[in-house]
Amino acid sequence: MLDDSAPRTTPDTPHGTLVGRSPDLARFDDFVAGVPDAGGSVVLLGEPGVGKTALLDAAAARAAGRGLRVLRATGVQYRSQAGCSALLQLLTATPELREAVAGAPVLAAALGLEPGIAPGPDAVAEAVVLLLKGLAAVRPGLLVLDDVQWLDRSSAAVLERVARRLAGTGTGLLCATRPGEESFFDHVGLPVHELGPLSPADSEALLTHRFPALAARVRRRLVAEAEGNPLALLELPAALTDPQRTAAAPLPQRIPLTQRLQAAFAARVETLPAPTRHLLLVAALEGSGNLQVVRRAVAGRCDLKHLAPAERVQLVHIDAATGRLAFRHSLIRSAVVDLAASDQRRGVHRALAEAWIGVPEQRAWHLARASIGPDAEIAALLEEAAEVSARRGDGPNAAGALVRAAELSPTGAERARLLARAAYVGASLTGSLQEVPRLLEEARRADPAADSLPAAMAAAVFLLNSYGDVDTAFRLLVGAVEQQRRPARHPDAALPEALATLLMVCVYGGRPELWAEFDALAAGIDPVPDTLHLMRTVFGDPARARGSDWERLDDAAAALTGERDPVRILKVATACAYGDRLNLVDEPLRRTAAGGSRGDNILPAIQALSLLSSQAWFAGQWPRARRLCREALDLCEEFDHPLRSWTARFTLGCVSAACGEFDEARLLADRMDQWAGARRAEAVRRYAAQVRATIALARGEFAQAYRHLGVVSAPGTLAPFVGQALWVLLDSAEAAVRTGRREQALSLVAAARAAGLHTVSPRLEAVLLAAAGLAAEDDGEARSRYREALAVDGIERRPFEQARIHLYYGERLRRTRAPARAREHLTAAVETFDWLGAVPWADRARAELRACGAPAHGTGERGRLTPQQWEIARLAARGLSNKQIGVKLCLSPRTVSTHLYQVFPKLGITSRAALRDALERVTP
Repeated sequence: MLDDSAPRTTPDTPHGTLVGRSPDLARFDDFVAGVPDAGGSVVLLGEPGVGKTALLDAAAARAAGRGLRVLRATGVQYRSQAGCSALLQLLTATPELREAVAGAPVLAAALGLEPGIAPGPDAVAEAVVLLLKGLAAVRPGLLVLDDVQWLDRSSAAVLERVARRLAGTGTGLLCATRPGEESFFDHVGLPVHELGPLSPADSEALLTHRFPALAARVRRRLVAEAEGNPLALLELPAALTDPQRTAAAPLPQRIPLTQRLQAAFAARVETLPAPTRHLLLVAALEGSGNLQVVRRAVAGRCDLKHLAPAERVQLVHIDAATGRLAFRHSLIRSAVVDLAASDQRRGVHRALAEAWIGVPEQRAWHLARASIGPDAEIAALLEEAAEVSARRGDGPNAAGALVRAAELSPTGAERARLLARAAYVGASLTGSLQEVPRLLEEARRADPAADSLPAAMAAAVFLLNSYGDVDTAFRLLVGAVEQQRRPARHPDAALPEALATLLMVCVYGGRPELWAEFDALAAGIDPVPDTLHLMRTVFGDPARARGSDWERLDDAAAALTGERDPVRILKVATACAYGDRLNLVDEPLRRTAAGGSRGDNILPAIQALSLLSSQAWFAGQWPRARRLCREALDLCEEFDHPLRSWTARFTLGCVSAACGEFDEARLLADRMDQWAGARRAEAVRRYAAQVRATIALARGEFAQAYRHLGVVSAPGTLAPFVGQALWVLLDSAEAAVRTGRREQALSLVAAARAAGLHTVSPRLEAVLLAAAGLAAEDDGEARSRYREALAVDGIERRPFEQARIHLYYGERLRRTRAPARAREHLTAAVETFDWLGAVPWADRARAELRACGAPAHGTGERGRLTPQQWEIARLAARGLSNKQIGVKLCLSPRTVSTHLYQVFPKLGITSRAALRDALERVTP
């Protein structure tokens, strides 16, 4: 049909611009621009729904805009036998064309406009080419053919020949077809442009534009389901309810196809032989592509040889590397399932359950999907499968298995217990807090008299992670655990897990009276699980842990190699936090953190990212610490977990304070205080106090630092149940000494040594020696302690503390009139502080250097950037604005501007435009 209109908006072309198709549009722009001189043809090849029609529309509109005559025809499924219907549609769109065709006897006869014997396809093709050439002499033209796989036989035979003869005619041809489809139009030998799927980023951009209200996690799921198919991206949201789109309700395990998607993906399936369709249904419901299982499940009905028809039309293929069957697109699998009746699907699930007879988890799921009534045996199998899934870190599957087990349970009490367990697993692994109240309400309705420990656990996790209600969560758990200790009651298997949850409530509460109740309850468990013991001792109150506890922790960390259970990983890793052992669990933590990017196991991912950011802070990897914090905070914001955000905000505050970004650090501390106050979350209040103390120390305001550190732990002591006291030993000693409280610093060192902390880690050994040096009245003793601290093996892996010890040593040497040796240590301090980006500390060390009579240039010379400055410069060189850089690195735009102001003279440049070349000449 003739189309001379302006560009029009298509379903995936917001404002007339195709999302993610710039390279494809450029290819067709070049083709269209060359048509008047070169002519020629291009075949657009792509899967159903990938956007071929939208791209043809865009190309046609651009051709019309260039003054070309655009002629269009579209193949129609199920009408492909009508003679020359597409050719008639193409060549009779306007009176001008009809007149021209009437004047060509061959064409008039072929199209049935005049009586006569229909000529062969070669003669008709030659007549069409002559017609088009004549028209092009007046106005160049473009033929646009869509769905050529469905062109009628006669039209296809002619147009295939025309496509090969258009060179130099002033007419071009664009046609679109699907790969693997049987067609009368043979495009072999013609230039092909393959239209692939959208990238994940472009898929998300399209969804965001068309469905801005979609929750981020829903958007991620749809992007994964659609696999870059624009039609699927635009249709799948229509299959969801409003609560599902906003993540207020869970998404179905399999998102059903809309009618439009079924039409796009089911057509090739419906034409297949019955054995092939049955084989595809078995493969679709099996899910993993395991051909051995598929073969066992179809035995007696068909054989793998029946895959051939599906392979020929490219619905499936066998992966050469893995030997597994794979559907060309996940929506083809969905179409296969949707086309089957429910009794067919149940029958296949029963066959698959038999095929998986040696794998209980798989067998349980297939039996559950085949069942339509209560079945206690299948429910028990599903509960076991849920435990397996949870241990390997598959939270969504575990929660789903428990919900299905509840549906299959014949008694109300069992349904209530399983629903409560599902709520707890969902809240503690997947982060789906919105589901907790609904599941607990369903459990209450199933058995109003139910008094289950899992229900209390789920409610406590919900309260803690949503409202931050520490005291209510504590009372709920204590009451439920006490119920388990009644003599006539058989203890719930979840009791150790409940105590582990209660322990974390105590940590956030941070009050001795909570720990006293915890200890009384835990005394009733015999034996205490090892991970629970380690969390209670080396995390709950590390200053009072014994040497054997630390040895057991080291063994537990070593045993995590290959561990898949995120709960166990985090219990051990959390215990490692205060004893400087996070490096021992780096790899398991990275694996756990990766669950956040996949959209599952959200709470473990947040905790893992927070622990990794803490490790990066102590290791002097401050830009990495910022990035990890931002990832954790993004997840906290998306899934609404304010409590879990404070650990990451605390690390951010410490980094910002040490770097001299005092406004950012102070804002973070204020937010922590405001949130913690009403909720009596003392641990969060201590986080805020430590950030403020770090600000004060960086500014040299030692009285303020002393006051803030007193909130963490009483001066000169190691407060019970306050692991943070181990992080601020050096801070507390310096604040005490600088404010004339030397005895308090000595008392702190003595208490730490009495607790054996100097044997726990190299960092603790070094900071205690440095604290003793700060507190020493005798200069000789002070120098000796500093030398010992700097000689501790491994202190170089804690560069901030190492640089501070160099600074203190240099200060003492300068005051004892040893300027040459003082300069050596002060220069080392300046170099490390500069490398870290610890600006106020570097300034303080430079001031000491100047007092020694030395030039205080340090490493702030041209060409040397701190890691923070390097990262900012790299992002600026890529064209990001100060605001965009600030969002990525958790800095204010003004701070970014200040850093760039410092970077330019170091690199010998005066503008952002010169950054790219300048960075290539230096190394970070």
